Amino acid sequence: MTTADAYARFAGREVRGISPAYERLSRAVSRDDELLALLDGLPPVKRQPNLLFGVVRWLGGPVEDPAAFHDYAVTNWPAIEAQVRVRATQTNEAGRCAVLLPVLAALPQPLALLEVGASAGLCLYPDRYAYRYGEHQVGSGEPVLDCTASGLVPPARVPQVVWRAGLDLNPLDVTDPDDVSWLDALIWPEHAHRRARLRAAAAVAAVEPPLLVRGDLVDDLPALAARAPAGATLVVFHTSVLYQVSAPRREEFVGLVRGLPGHWVANEAPEVLPYEGLPPSPEEGLHNVLALDGTPLAWTRGHGQAMTWFA
Repeated sequence: MTTADAYARFAGREVRGISPAYERLSRAVSRDDELLALLDGLPPVKRQPNLLFGVVRWLGGPVEDPAAFHDYAVTNWPAIEAQVRVRATQTNEAGRCAVLLPVLAALPQPLALLEVGASAGLCLYPDRYAYRYGEHQVGSGEPVLDCTASGLVPPARVPQVVWRAGLDLNPLDVTDPDDVSWLDALIWPEHAHRRARLRAAAAVAAVEPPLLVRGDLVDDLPALAARAPAGATLVVFHTSVLYQVSAPRREEFVGLVRGLPGHWVANEAPEVLPYEGLPPSPEEGLHNVLALDGTPLAWTRGHGQAMTWFA
């Protein structure tokens, strides 16, 4: 897939109807030969729209108007390139806990949670948030995570979590204003509700910061998993992470995580982590597949805003 194709696909599948600003911007970049040439000078994994747009937002550049974006990006490319090369799309969307909750609540309690690609670890607190599935509410506190769910009865209670840890190549610190500002920059321009949710989730995590380990998802996972307390169900989980990992490394990870004690919860795009016999996704747009121990269970939207259970 060319860089132009990737930006056109991002516009059509990921942000259409969700972020008008990023849809306009992605379509414009897909036709902008000057910007495409600059992007093609980067490693393939660094050319993705979310990363470019997040860096420009973090640097204070414009993302609402494609012409202004073009001028800013071309003029400031050395600064943009420097940040793109050292940063990653570490979107830490606590809303994803809403699609993980039905699986986590059904496992033998208590849980020892280990998130791969944890960013700042905000998805390690599913027991501390409240949830709203239509008229059905679960838990208490802030933030309240809204999710449109079909095909399942929402859980009656939040899970009991006795240990929480995360593994990331570059873990972020919710008590560091610079790290939080990067997480904010990764949120799409119009999504004020997600910014409020980020602040509320960060406040929860800051009270009792998780154990975050800098490391690789294959090389360093077994040692961290071994630190989980006895008597708790180990749950290794990840969401929208494996697209940043090469296909051979993904296969190594899958083989490794299947051999660990406990359970494995994956929430990834079907082209990244494929399954046989999936039903059609419920609507246009990008959907992830929620799976438990390699068995697909539901279609989910990327920020946890909706899920369709098919298991």
